[in-house]
Amino acid sequence: MKKYFQFEELGTNYRREIIGGITTFLAMAYILAVNPGILGDAGMDKGAVFVATALAAAAGSLVMGIFAKFPIALAPGMGLNAFFAYTVVLTYGIPWQTGLTGVFFSGMIFIILSLTGVRETVINAIPTQLKYAVSAGIGLFVTFVGLKGAGIIVANEATLVTLGEFKGATLLAVFGIVITVILMAKNIKGSIFLGIIITAIVGMFFNLIAVPTSVVSSIPDISSTFGVALDPIIDGFSNGYKELFNVQFLIVVLTFLFVDFFDTAGTLMAVANQAGLVKDDKLPRAGRALMADAIATTIGSLFGTSTTTAYVESSSGVAAGARSGFSAVVTAVLFLLAMFFFPLLDVITSAVTAPALVIVGVLMVSSLRLIEWNKFEIAVPAFLTMIMMPLGYSIATGIAVGFIFYPITMLLAGRKKEIHPLMYVLFFVFLAYFIWVR
Repeated sequence: MKKYFQFEELGTNYRREIIGGITTFLAMAYILAVNPGILGDAGMDKGAVFVATALAAAAGSLVMGIFAKFPIALAPGMGLNAFFAYTVVLTYGIPWQTGLTGVFFSGMIFIILSLTGVRETVINAIPTQLKYAVSAGIGLFVTFVGLKGAGIIVANEATLVTLGEFKGATLLAVFGIVITVILMAKNIKGSIFLGIIITAIVGMFFNLIAVPTSVVSSIPDISSTFGVALDPIIDGFSNGYKELFNVQFLIVVLTFLFVDFFDTAGTLMAVANQAGLVKDDKLPRAGRALMADAIATTIGSLFGTSTTTAYVESSSGVAAGARSGFSAVVTAVLFLLAMFFFPLLDVITSAVTAPALVIVGVLMVSSLRLIEWNKFEIAVPAFLTMIMMPLGYSIATGIAVGFIFYPITMLLAGRKKEIHPLMYVLFFVFLAYFIWVR
């Protein structure tokens, strides 16, 4: 086992990997509660979506850990689930069953692109400076998500955002951040994991988090969502596939493709860079990692959930010591066990996970020091890539904006030969996205 996961080469051990896997699970366990709520608004059975979410996360994380050997966990993606429910179903009027078919199609297309090496080629064509910017931008985005979820940052009509009131769960999150910072400053192993545990215990002690009334519950029925993604394909024989061959459905599939492609690419680069796994500015086994993501999306759609993608919260596990795919396997097992212990997950609130996300943000923005800020043609796309992620509340949006400006500034600076041909292709792809899809 140690040899397969390259423990000696990566300087890790079972203890570090298990703690890392547990930390990653705790940081992303919120999806088990959030995803059923969002997809439930689209008319889907919440219990079935809960099971589908756990199974999709477990399957994706297992493939990523065993096949790609990366310490990166997968689960149905935030943002894509909201697009699925509120845009595809509630705005476009597309039945959720057909929406799952769109997710299934996007997954199959990704498998083909991964087999041909297209996705890996695109990732390796991205300039090193922009990879650093993506990593830093995701760090800012993750921090913003954590602060927002905990109520430390709230909406404001005049200024868009402002500080929230420091009371209740928000005060608990602040306490958690302070405790985790102290543990990190003392260089205590597993500081982020310990911070989550201490914050949860304190929250229950002061009645800020409800103490679970039960420990084990029965697994909800998944029959209402399982396999329905294939129904529109099978039923299409009788109606000429009218539900599938239309502009709206094409936009749905393209949006799933676009966001998952670049969210996953950005997450892979950022987490792998943080773990020190990037070699010669390239990501080893990138093709396998991308294939794992494609398989997870396809399997997830069959279980009955929106697009499954790599989770940037995996960086919290890396920060806790994870370096190999074994930690992703640990996370996968915990997602399977979570189906039996769902009541306990109520303890892992946004206030509890906020400290982990903030600390992860601090660690990830360290890549800023590697960007050539003294060169304007590099600084502009790097800065826009970084800043548009939290401001646009989307990793993909930040990547798109930065990648549009990169060939422009490089051409104007007379550095045409340094631009990879694929960057021109991405330039037009992103322009088309903003004009017709976005």
